[in-house]
Amino acid sequence: MQPSPWPARLIQAGTLLGLLALVWLLADSTARHLAERGIRSGYDFLSAPAGFALAESPIPFEPGDSGLRAFGAGLGNTLKVALPAGLLALGLGIALGFGRLSSHPLLKRAAALPVQLIRRLPLLLQLMAWYFVLTELLPAADTPLAPLPGVWLSKSGLALPWWSPAGWDIPAPEGFGISGGAQLSPEYLSLLLGLASYTAAYLAETLRGAVLALPPGQRLAGLALGMGPGQVFRHILLPQAWRAALPPTTSHLLNLLKNASLGVAIGYPELVSVAGTSLNQTGRALECLSIVMGVYLVLSLLGAGLGHYLEARLARRQGAEATP
Repeated sequence: MQPSPWPARLIQAGTLLGLLALVWLLADSTARHLAERGIRSGYDFLSAPAGFALAESPIPFEPGDSGLRAFGAGLGNTLKVALPAGLLALGLGIALGFGRLSSHPLLKRAAALPVQLIRRLPLLLQLMAWYFVLTELLPAADTPLAPLPGVWLSKSGLALPWWSPAGWDIPAPEGFGISGGAQLSPEYLSLLLGLASYTAAYLAETLRGAVLALPPGQRLAGLALGMGPGQVFRHILLPQAWRAALPPTTSHLLNLLKNASLGVAIGYPELVSVAGTSLNQTGRALECLSIVMGVYLVLSLLGAGLGHYLEARLARRQGAEATP
């Protein structure tokens, strides 16, 4: 007979209520102390004009718009860089992990070098290095590089073809700059490349460890069936390794999301940067910090929930495949 789950649930509910009561007491005490000192508090500044502009925003934003819209633009900028960086990190991590497992010594060393180098340098230092490369070593916007047709790279950032209601909008040099297409600022590119490469190095080691934990007979059986090393990795080793690698992969991607807050150091207007500017405008330090903490808490919980769902789904699928 299985024990009843109710005692454990009651303990969890009591703990949660205790934490909520503690948070309420702290908030009430803080509000009273601020009032005694004549310091204004509250979230009414969110409905007032923000009073500052943003260098870039995924939604239309002007200084006269509300503070709430400013925080929304900052959150949009955070997601705009974190989601593509996560996808890029997954692709790079799988490629580097495969290279680290290769039997070819040159490929193995070529994959190990960036992984070991990136893992040993602080992320903030890497972001500053990317920003220096993009803003100091590239040519000016009036003499941009053209790595691909319709793609222009300069100190002003990266210009790409983009679909518009009138069709494909192809960027082209015009005067002292580049007009048309999608314009990616050097701040955005620095943060994107820094987050993607840093996370990819850890994902590569996570995936390599998960593959090496598999029985060696799996690889030998694939080779005996006439598969190449790449086919063995993609069709035999990688699907099995994902089950063990998925929890740490979820943690790495959540860390990537939180590390996007370092964009404030290179001038990218993400959520923390917007909160800092709003704090300077309004003086509402606790309110601005609580908004940032609440947003990141919600995003982390959503990401962790998605990871648990994928783990359960993968376990059910592998269980169904193993059932005769």
